[in-house]
Amino acid sequence: MKDGDIARRGLVLLGCGKMGSAMLEGWLKRGLPPTSVWVNDPHPSDWLRAQGVHLNAALPESPAIVLVAVKPQMMAEALPTLKGYGNGGTLFLSVAAGVTIARYEEMLGERTPIIRAMPNTPAAVGQGITAIAGNARADEADLASAEALLSAVGEVVRLEGEGQMDAVTGVSGSGPAYVFHMIECLAAAGEAQGLAPALALQLARATVAGAGALAMQAGEDPAQLRRNVTSPNGTTQAGLEVLMDAATGLPPLMKATVAAAADRSRELANG
Repeated sequence: MKDGDIARRGLVLLGCGKMGSAMLEGWLKRGLPPTSVWVNDPHPSDWLRAQGVHLNAALPESPAIVLVAVKPQMMAEALPTLKGYGNGGTLFLSVAAGVTIARYEEMLGERTPIIRAMPNTPAAVGQGITAIAGNARADEADLASAEALLSAVGEVVRLEGEGQMDAVTGVSGSGPAYVFHMIECLAAAGEAQGLAPALALQLARATVAGAGALAMQAGEDPAQLRRNVTSPNGTTQAGLEVLMDAATGLPPLMKATVAAAADRSRELANG
């Protein structure tokens, strides 16, 4: 797909909830004309209504991209209306969790270029990470177009194949919830040591956010950053001896957590 194709041929956004809105906001800020965007959403937000896009209007004849951002359970109802775009020059890019490429090929035709993407909720603040995998019909130009669109809300990585998507779901797709729970647990532990609840939460939230920012921006890997903070026989070492215990600490717990999420992702994909 050539640069300018999206502005010229149009982009159709099927569903515009939190994830769709975050992406649309990023594209418009980057200069995509609102008149090149068609949004189909039964319950448009006030923000969406104010953007100047084509809202629930007749769709273009041959859009460059259809981005599917509806909930998986709404797929059977929403997608057949776009079947006419299948087996042609329109790229389908899906951010719907758990819906396989094979399912799209069944609904749209196997000659349809399809890319499946797994974003995560920090996309809402431009700090997401999205993994993508395409079918045999999606070429390098299609993958590059998907990458450019999705980079509006954070980092993008390409997978070797769709088979890795369940593992990605377990790590980055579900991962923000693990970190939110870490904040909850850190705050509760601070309370147990005598801090007021609001103060404990403020400390925990800022600590996790700050450590994440440092891990992203520092030139060192997380293990080295951890060692930098850990004085011999100091307070951090005392805490880490509990947290890093190979039998009862975070390593086996995190491994089991990600495995459970990935296994559930496989179950859902298999119906």
